[in-house]
Amino acid sequence: MPSSSSHRSRAVASPWANPPEREQQREIKRQAVLAAAAQLFNERGFHATSLDDIARRLHVSKPTLYYYVKNKDEILLGCVRQGLDMMLVGIEDSRRAGGQAVDQLLTCMRVYAHIVTMDFGMCLIRVGDEQLPPESRRELRRLKSLIDHEFRRLVAAGVEEGSIAPCDPKMTAFVIAGALSWIGRWYQPEGEYTPEQVAEQCIATLCAGVLQRPAPK
Repeated sequence: MPSSSSHRSRAVASPWANPPEREQQREIKRQAVLAAAAQLFNERGFHATSLDDIARRLHVSKPTLYYYVKNKDEILLGCVRQGLDMMLVGIEDSRRAGGQAVDQLLTCMRVYAHIVTMDFGMCLIRVGDEQLPPESRRELRRLKSLIDHEFRRLVAAGVEEGSIAPCDPKMTAFVIAGALSWIGRWYQPEGEYTPEQVAEQCIATLCAGVLQRPAPK
């Protein structure tokens, strides 16, 4: 009789990825769903974009999407949250870089202006959070307030150090964020200006104003 050892089963290589790899692949595909949705929301608007449209953009079936997201509201939440997270990370990096308050403020403004020319940032500005359920809307507005307060803090610190003219930090922060946010509504990727050119020109106008100053005598 053959020995019992000859009947021991050999390990079969599984064609299915192990749990960490499966989760990584799922997150990559979920990010692709969000990226495609952000593009379509920007192009057509939230209400005019269907899950079928998103599936077609990704060359998958509509039921496939449900493995990665529950519904269109969840997709929008993911898109605008991604845009906010990008801004918060960029602002925190600016803070860590140090330097005078005015230098940190200018860096934050560049980060903000650049992100609103990207799909997720543009979606945050063009679609906003009005379409979301109240609980999600409150959370996103809380995150937005963190950005606003950071602008206020830097403006106030700049006034204190003498690099920014005396002003109301709250009003000035609203003006800065409002002007830079509007870039996300009119910017066109195929237009004549690069995101860097848009950011620099808008920031220069905000900082220097539009009135011609008399030449020093």
